[in-house]
Amino acid sequence: MSRGRPVTPIKLSSEEREALFTLANSRSLPHSIVDRARLILMAADGLSNVAIAERLGLTRLTVATRRQRYLQQGIQGLYDEPRPGGPRSVEDEQVATLIRKTLDTKPSDGTHWTCRTIAKETHLSKSTVHRVWQAFGLQPHRQKHFKLSNDPFFVEKVRDIVGLYLNPPDKALVLCVDEKTQIQALDRTQPLLPLGLGYVEGVTHDYERHGTTTLFAALDVASGHVLTKCVARHRHQEFLKFLRQIEAAIPKDLDIHLVVDNYATHKHQKVRSWLAARPRFHVHYTQTYASWLNQVEIWFNIITQRAIRRGTFRSVPDLVAKIESFVATYNRESKPFAWTATADSILAKIERLCMAIAGTGH
Repeated sequence: MSRGRPVTPIKLSSEEREALFTLANSRSLPHSIVDRARLILMAADGLSNVAIAERLGLTRLTVATRRQRYLQQGIQGLYDEPRPGGPRSVEDEQVATLIRKTLDTKPSDGTHWTCRTIAKETHLSKSTVHRVWQAFGLQPHRQKHFKLSNDPFFVEKVRDIVGLYLNPPDKALVLCVDEKTQIQALDRTQPLLPLGLGYVEGVTHDYERHGTTTLFAALDVASGHVLTKCVARHRHQEFLKFLRQIEAAIPKDLDIHLVVDNYATHKHQKVRSWLAARPRFHVHYTQTYASWLNQVEIWFNIITQRAIRRGTFRSVPDLVAKIESFVATYNRESKPFAWTATADSILAKIERLCMAIAGTGH
């Protein structure tokens, strides 16, 4: 025999159900709104408050309250009601003036506004400026770096290389190849202070140099596996040796598609002649100023952050051993990078950037 007060059933129209389904599957709305939309959909499907509470990790009272609010207010009931508080002390016109000044002007004695300088200029408090900037995503203290390619075949190369990533050819391997040059074997002048509770690892600001190495790497975009070689220099001779290492490592029945940049070493006449004598090698050059299109650059960033930048090395062999150890561990658990950008999305982003530059008058 059932106990407790009977709940009022929720009946949804097709429009309401579609709107709730959109909210329940949103990736941009607050998690609370998504959960409340899922709650109402479950209630409309006949689930009890207890069952809904167990699925969503809520209390039965919370589920009952949300059901009742939806019955009274509809979809508007999914959102929190305004909370009581003091009246606003900053008018909309003051906020608009602050935003316009931040976007359209610069201080006479500096390159960008700070919270304090613009607060003094607009007669607002520093905390008010900070809140407005945070609400509208304004960060005048930061910059993003970019460089547009001037390659006349930019579009064709984007479509070629992205096509390799998204739809690789049959019976072939796609390798992203490049070298990370001048990796320094740096040794701190005094011992490290170890990480502890309440304080970070301590290192001296100065260091001793013990030489450099160059890391050649070829990333298999299908598996994420990396083939590497550390050498003392980065001339075309070393690049040829690395190409021979690739040739020996890849089964002879597979074609090899190489994605490389426009560095002079990669286009040396002896390199071109060597590649021309091997029909299974197909070279795809990235655009000028577009190293971001080469996936091996992502891996270079990983090894830099995890094994090189904060490392302490007493010699070049010590540095090389650390790199080789990292590569061996990485390859045991390697996974391909999830490349999702299409050629059209990349070109559309470049177009927006060009329009933004054109709008500045430069």
